[in-house]
Amino acid sequence: MEITSGYLPEMNNETIEYREIIYSYNGLTAKVKVPQLSPQQLSKIMSIVKANAHILKSFSVSELVAIIDQAIHILLDRQSKQRRLAETWLPIITGYDQEIIRTGLTTFLQRFRKHELQRFLVEDFGNPQLLDDFQPLVKGGYSKAVGADVTGHIWAGNVPGLPLWSFISALLVKSGSVGKTASEEPLFAGLFADILAEVEPKIKNCFAIVTWKGGDEEREALFFEGCETIIAYGSDQSLASIKQRVPVTSKLISHGHKISFSIIGKESLHMQKAVETSHLAALDLIRYDQQGCYSPQAIFVQKGGLITPGEFAKYLAHELSALEIRFPRRELSIEESASFIRNQQREEMSLFAEENKEIISDENGRWIVIYKDHSSEFLPSVLNRSIQVFAFDEIDEVLEKIKHYKKWLQTAGMSTSPENVFLWSQKLSLHGVTRMTGIGRMTSPEAGWHQDGGFSLADLVKMTDIEASTLELAEPLSAYSN
Repeated sequence: MEITSGYLPEMNNETIEYREIIYSYNGLTAKVKVPQLSPQQLSKIMSIVKANAHILKSFSVSELVAIIDQAIHILLDRQSKQRRLAETWLPIITGYDQEIIRTGLTTFLQRFRKHELQRFLVEDFGNPQLLDDFQPLVKGGYSKAVGADVTGHIWAGNVPGLPLWSFISALLVKSGSVGKTASEEPLFAGLFADILAEVEPKIKNCFAIVTWKGGDEEREALFFEGCETIIAYGSDQSLASIKQRVPVTSKLISHGHKISFSIIGKESLHMQKAVETSHLAALDLIRYDQQGCYSPQAIFVQKGGLITPGEFAKYLAHELSALEIRFPRRELSIEESASFIRNQQREEMSLFAEENKEIISDENGRWIVIYKDHSSEFLPSVLNRSIQVFAFDEIDEVLEKIKHYKKWLQTAGMSTSPENVFLWSQKLSLHGVTRMTGIGRMTSPEAGWHQDGGFSLADLVKMTDIEASTLELAEPLSAYSN
């Protein structure tokens, strides 16, 4: 099996070289050909996208929403050739189970339909027409939101489909895009770009999806120099390196390593509700094997319910065991597998030193639940269906455990009373948590969410103002003023 990935604008029949990346999964082997651009070709592509930026800016934001919506519906249609390609190739490329890919893609893509995009725009701008023309301000004068000519994207490959967040955000603010894919998943962004060009050929030269090996300073320097705004995903170390090399005249928006967790109140721990809650918590864990920044690395369970935190850990283990049959965990790399085993051995050794601790694991090492009482220390998970369950009495105990990770905290999944939602959210917000959501929804952010506390769209524009004094001075100069 062989497929070509990426997307390039028209380059006057210039010869493009490709290199092969080979993937294997479940006995299948796939070859993905990715464009291997010379520095001169990359520079040319940057120039082409910039030169065509005015085409995107000629569309109204409503027209762009309609184009994106049409492209998304093609991908939502399981009978379309593009959706079949995604469902066939992504499991082989990523190693995730076919059913995980199928259900995950559908849930993810639904976030970008027309009505969701409209909410997205209103969330950040209030009046989306700010992107089309100058709009009146309450204080007087007028303002307009202007996107960059070229937005650069450096994507991670841990979660399939992730590139769409920033790619679509740039489109909505009428910015051209050049995106660099990760070798872990080089397919989906180019597939989406192909669909956009098919839906509206006028914008076919307004974006490019390319790749190069990490650490290629020559190509990265050309890339950084050609972008007004850069959105980068990756490890804290890689982002620190990028930050040093981005020109001071460019804007860098970085999304690095994050830690998320769940909190379950005692109200959720009567018999029937506990079963449902444990199922939802397990779904948050098995979706892409905790690889997303919004996936839980710990679950804090409140004491005082009919079901104890220790019993809840057993419920959770049962759900993980059942879900492993339907959604088997991907095969781990040698490094991931070694980390998972070392962690399990370390936790098992500590059983002699820590009271009220219990370890429940799959006999084949496919998942592990580690129950700890309130006195145990919270450490980040090794992921891949490894979860810690902590007992707690009051929310302040949770705050004490997470306080050392404030700059990395992101999502808190909750199952508790409305009163606690607001009380706990108030306290968690002061400790660095930027998103509260329901258990079972942690891996499905709403359209328009404030990723890492920022704005997906508003952070991609510059506001241009016409102050009231400009019009005051202009009025006497009009043809009809005499």
